Amino acid sequence: MDFDLVIRNGTIVDGSGAEPFVGDVAVTDGKIVSVGAVSGRGAREIDASGLLVTPGFVDVHTHYDGQAIWSDRMLPSSAHGVTTAVMGNCGVGFAPCRQTDHDLLMKVMAGVEDIPNAVMAEGLPWTWETFPQYMDALDARARDIDVAAYLPHSPLRVYVMGERGANHETATAEDLERMQALARQAVEAGAIGFATSRLMIHRTSDGDTIPSYNVAETELLAIAEGVRQGGGGLLQAVPDIPADGSYAAILKPLVDVAASTGQPLTFTLATGNLGPSNWREALGLIEAANDAGGKVTAQVFPRPIGLIQSLNLSVNPFMHSPSYLAIAELPLPERVARMRDPAVKAAILGESGEIDHPFAAMIRNWNDIYPLGEVPNYEPAADDSIAARAAARGVSPELEAYEL
Repeated sequence: MDFDLVIRNGTIVDGSGAEPFVGDVAVTDGKIVSVGAVSGRGAREIDASGLLVTPGFVDVHTHYDGQAIWSDRMLPSSAHGVTTAVMGNCGVGFAPCRQTDHDLLMKVMAGVEDIPNAVMAEGLPWTWETFPQYMDALDARARDIDVAAYLPHSPLRVYVMGERGANHETATAEDLERMQALARQAVEAGAIGFATSRLMIHRTSDGDTIPSYNVAETELLAIAEGVRQGGGGLLQAVPDIPADGSYAAILKPLVDVAASTGQPLTFTLATGNLGPSNWREALGLIEAANDAGGKVTAQVFPRPIGLIQSLNLSVNPFMHSPSYLAIAELPLPERVARMRDPAVKAAILGESGEIDHPFAAMIRNWNDIYPLGEVPNYEPAADDSIAARAAARGVSPELEAYEL
């Protein structure tokens, strides 16, 4: 046989931006050796007629930091053509970490990613302390796809500063020197860079802002310099949401740090359905930085952010009602029975005003909330929204949501 594998007659999308074309792909020793019309034979052949043949996708923003330790399946990414998942994003993760800080880092991950504490407590063996030891733990497990990891900021800060780091105290010169050395060590051990979050809605499960929130530019600079000393890597950041609609002040510290250390920067760029089109300014800032010799890219969501609300989950429209909180810990059947009591129902609905929650705009934006249904419908019509259903019945959206 000429090749180990030949994939024939597939519609090839090669990732270069070129038009798709029908052809063959030949593989030998795990490497693509021919693309186009392959005349030789393969020890194994696959007929891909009517199917797409693409390079493996790199999922650049995941939080598999725990799952990659306790599971050999990186679902759902590995079910969608992803062959490499990048984790440690948003500066949350589990290394470096002393035993006394395990609970805090689980609370950070639970708050940012809604991964239940119980799952992490059961699944994480904590056989590491340093970031290189964590990389060794990753390397010891076989899994269905490859993983790559950033050095996450929140664990690093707490590891160096302890309670001072969790409480957002300013890092001392000694702290910065230690963080820089650990960043260099992490990159030398295989970290692809350093990740941080400056987003105010990234909070622990206790409601506190995460350790990396709004740290001084000098701290980012020291860590990025450690990345450079270790051989270089990518700086990943989640900036805060501009309160005044302007990204200039928010992005400047990140762009300046990247420019000072010569490292590439990538950050999450999001915009709301309402308000100013601040993404235009952000793209202008990116262009200016790159024209000056930098390498800055934005990561943009391919579809709107969504969340699922339920009495079984961490978010529902009545989660801050005192009358609901009074029964929130009851088993679900008992809680539902109490909610059907007319007096309890009237009390909760009477307390359904403004709520203090990072996702408040999503939790109560009735025009964009839909019943998911037993068979989920991910493309609902506008008249399926809670607001539209309530209007059709002549009731309030709160009542419609409550009864659902």
